[in-house]
Amino acid sequence: MTARVTAPVMVRVTVRVTVRVTVRATVALAVADFRERVRRPAYAMILLAAVGLARLAVPPADSRWVILDVGGYRGVYTSAWVGTATALAGALWLTTGGFYLIRDAIGRDERTRVGQLVAATPLRTSAYLLGKFLSDFLVLASMAGVLAVTAPVMQLARGESGVVDPVALLLPFAAITLPPLALTAAAAVLFETVPLLRGGVGNVVWFVVSLVLLIGGQSRSAPLGGLGVHQAADSMRAALAARGVDVHGREFSLGLTSVTRSLRTFQWDGFSVTGAFLGGRLVVFLLAVVLALLPCLWFARFDPARRLSGPAVAPYEPDVATEDRRPAFRTTLPSTPRVAPRPGRALRRLLSGELRILLQGVSRWWWLVAAGVTAAAFATPEPATMLPFAWIWPVLIWSRLGTQRVEYGVEGLLGAYPAPRRGLLAEWAAGVVLTAVTGVGPLVRMAVATDWPGVRSWAGGTLLVPALALVLGVACRTHRVFQVVYLGLWYLAVNGTAAVDYMGAVRSEGLPAGPSPLVVAVLAAALVCAALAVRTARHAVR
Repeated sequence: MTARVTAPVMVRVTVRVTVRVTVRATVALAVADFRERVRRPAYAMILLAAVGLARLAVPPADSRWVILDVGGYRGVYTSAWVGTATALAGALWLTTGGFYLIRDAIGRDERTRVGQLVAATPLRTSAYLLGKFLSDFLVLASMAGVLAVTAPVMQLARGESGVVDPVALLLPFAAITLPPLALTAAAAVLFETVPLLRGGVGNVVWFVVSLVLLIGGQSRSAPLGGLGVHQAADSMRAALAARGVDVHGREFSLGLTSVTRSLRTFQWDGFSVTGAFLGGRLVVFLLAVVLALLPCLWFARFDPARRLSGPAVAPYEPDVATEDRRPAFRTTLPSTPRVAPRPGRALRRLLSGELRILLQGVSRWWWLVAAGVTAAAFATPEPATMLPFAWIWPVLIWSRLGTQRVEYGVEGLLGAYPAPRRGLLAEWAAGVVLTAVTGVGPLVRMAVATDWPGVRSWAGGTLLVPALALVLGVACRTHRVFQVVYLGLWYLAVNGTAAVDYMGAVRSEGLPAGPSPLVVAVLAAALVCAALAVRTARHAVR
């Protein structure tokens, strides 16, 4: 009788102890990983960027660039308006950009061989994944926290309201910003455990997915309340209608947009948070946890035995879209030439070598798609509309510029090269050749149509894109920064932002509305000079 009573009690005690140990291990892993991240200099730059985002969300009264526009109106800068505007901006930008800041947690463990130590511990896979998810979420939440702290400072600095309401200021961050950041943290964990999505392909995929989620999340029919945009928008329209303003046809604009004149103001006291809306926010958090735990079905937790018996995370690979991952630099040196090569021939050989290194391992399917885009440029009546498609396809190859010598461990060897400027210029020229080849279809069509302004804009973009990739690769020593920056610039140009249109896609009365091609070319030259200065300075202090 005693044994029958004691056995269930022992089982319950064992389960409780196991749960407590798992929870402690998960929390300890998350806190340790978060502390390791906040010690990096890059984290301070991230927080400074969050401060800049808060300032952008609350622009001066006469600003022509706004993030929140209610049909030509904005609210008086009270705690309710400033908190909601900053929270919406955080949900919009941190969801897209924050992913690229946190997505390397598992890959870093594998590169530093910490994963081998993890595999030797009794730590459960679920606890490891939850720890990484919590660590990623803490990083993003800390950025949202900086936004929340900066918001009242911006409110007082603008001087339209001196009364700070903490509840009205902080409630939008809890209800609007944090739920999508939890989904972003879960997606970062998921992408790192899927071999196809671990590299540059995953960066591009997330950019598209996040845009779909953010645009769809603003819809009234979005599940679980979406981003909470339509709740705030309805409340703002109701406040305008109470003032006698006709709200019919007035669009609610969220995102960095240009306005022709300063926005008019109205008094807005915030939107009411219902129980159903809060319930939807909690469900979003639960979905994020489920998404973070989904890789338990295939993630091997760095265990070689499990890798042999089932699916597992592939070894870490650089962010490149290739079929062959062999190192791009050969160790076999050619035989000494019988005669000294001519200067022109040496430059051609250097350019040819850099081009082969840049394109090594690119699959035939990549070239097939590039050829299809070129053929489409000859078939479409407006060749300028095809240029954005031609110049988004090589983004993963451009991102190699300036980074491959670091990835393959030959930076010290190439640092002894007697003419480093030639090597850097040849690397940039290889990128120019790639850019020109992928955009040759629109170029030929514009030349046939005597669209010489478009041809000049094409030439400026051909110089600028590889220069941007090179300077970011040399300075940051990783593919990811260029991929994020370029995708953002490309998206703004495609959506009609003429100020950043580097390729002449935005037209006004048939002519490119973007910066002058000469200005673009000068900027490209300045970026190449900056890349040379960074590489020279880094070599001097080595």
